Amino acid sequence: MNALCKALDLTLDEISEALSLTAADRYKERSVPKPNGSIRIVHNPHHLIRKIQRRINRRIFSNPDIILWPDHVFGSIPNEEFSDSPAAEKDYVNCARQHCRAKSVLSVDIKDFFDNIHRDRVHQIFSDFLKCEEEVSDVLANICCRGDNLVQGALTSSYIATLCLYSNEGLVVERLRNKGVAYTRLVDDITISSKIADYDFSFAMRQIERMLDEFGLPLNTNKTKLQNAGMQPLIVHGLRVDFDQPRLPPDEPRRIRAAVKNLELLASTPGYRASRAYRKDFNRCLGRVNKLDRVGHKQHKVLLARLRSVIPLPSHMDIERAEQQVTRLQNDSAKAGYKETYWFYRRWYVASQRIGILKRSFPGKASELRERLNQLRPIKNYE
Repeated sequence: MNALCKALDLTLDEISEALSLTAADRYKERSVPKPNGSIRIVHNPHHLIRKIQRRINRRIFSNPDIILWPDHVFGSIPNEEFSDSPAAEKDYVNCARQHCRAKSVLSVDIKDFFDNIHRDRVHQIFSDFLKCEEEVSDVLANICCRGDNLVQGALTSSYIATLCLYSNEGLVVERLRNKGVAYTRLVDDITISSKIADYDFSFAMRQIERMLDEFGLPLNTNKTKLQNAGMQPLIVHGLRVDFDQPRLPPDEPRRIRAAVKNLELLASTPGYRASRAYRKDFNRCLGRVNKLDRVGHKQHKVLLARLRSVIPLPSHMDIERAEQQVTRLQNDSAKAGYKETYWFYRRWYVASQRIGILKRSFPGKASELRERLNQLRPIKNYE
């Protein structure tokens, strides 16, 4: 336990306090609507649980000296910066890239993935995979779970979910590779593909079902989807894989261009570019335009230039909020050790972003606030 405290830069009292929190105090539930209209329950961790989980992520799960992630897993894990592997980038685009030029694709979804990962399996990851002692494994499993399972919202859940099949997934990948079948997993979405048209995936499905059954992970049969090359393009994670590189479906670039045009029309409304609603619309549109860059679409630079001509403008309300933020940071910086916390850093960063926006229309005020903010730089000891 002393070694754990040293590794995470925590005290035994902090860990004891976290362990003493009740389930109701550890997480607050909130409802988030899904794109299909249903509701997802997300659990927001208590600030102390969040602090410990963040340090577990940064100092263990995302530390390349401790874990090297295999080529078949993607999503919510760090890129391999110094790797020559074609799977070094771990986002959904590169996951889809592993299936390019496929003629047959089978997509499989694990049902209620986090809820079905039992605390015993989490303990096993820490004890057997990371070689922690029994007491340490108990504590870490306790911190990462809510009751008997993982929850959506806990910072460590995605890493643990990606690790939960560590003991047998590699063997399945190797067996399928020997059959000429490509395998990837993006958190709970498993995709297998073949460059043979109308491929029979029955052997592959038996391997996957056996692997998941071992750990009590059920398939969501409603989301199992077989695609064969033909009249319809093959889609993996929303991208076409009929070509050498992933591409957006043909109607997606058109919708993105229409979104940019709509934003330009909104920008022409007097005063609207300084509103919070416009800023939200702009950021959403910018994210969609940047998706074009990720797949190498030729329209990216053109649409990005159009967006830059209608960037949001600050209002007098932004000046007032920025002054309030800087003043609060000045007051809180006097508290012992507070400048070393993640929350101080986060608030400092938000204030810095707001001052950057102010500079577009109020350079003098922005310069004054920037000078005050620079004197309050956080001490980076919150990881």
